[in-house]
Amino acid sequence: MTQAATRAGVRVGVDVGSVRVGVAASDPSGLLATPVRTVPRDPAEQDSGGADVEEIAAIVAEREAIEVVVGLPRTLAGAEGAAAQTARTYAGRLAARVAPVPVRLVDERLTTVDAHRSLRDSGVGGRRQRAVVDQAAAVLILQVALDTERSSGRPPGELVRTDGRKPRTKDRHR
Repeated sequence: MTQAATRAGVRVGVDVGSVRVGVAASDPSGLLATPVRTVPRDPAEQDSGGADVEEIAAIVAEREAIEVVVGLPRTLAGAEGAAAQTARTYAGRLAARVAPVPVRLVDERLTTVDAHRSLRDSGVGGRRQRAVVDQAAAVLILQVALDTERSSGRPPGELVRTDGRKPRTKDRHR
């Protein structure tokens, strides 16, 4: 099987949690995701986007990212609950802040579980794990997005619209 072309440029991956936001970035060729940092969320600013969105926007600008990928936590059955709505809202705020850089939502089922397992297997445990698990989850989310684009030749996931319109159907179901 031949691989499809991948767009050149850095992508930033985001794992939205209720307490912290994990951030990862790809290399300029779009092959490999690596951890960047964990950004604390300010509960007082969760509705406005606040300092955490500003810090991620600064990372996007500093790395001259061509795209931001935000994990969308679905249930194993593919349904969306409260956590998915939080991620969608957060992605919308981030998209408005980093425009014209596109923001895409990608399915992140089990990434936090996988991140915990990988960290535990590598000898990182307990409190130290909490500090980096969000970054590890962001790496997994971004790596899946990069691999999906490389295999399909299309940007991954669902485009977050900032104009209030719903994404096109073909984007919505990927």
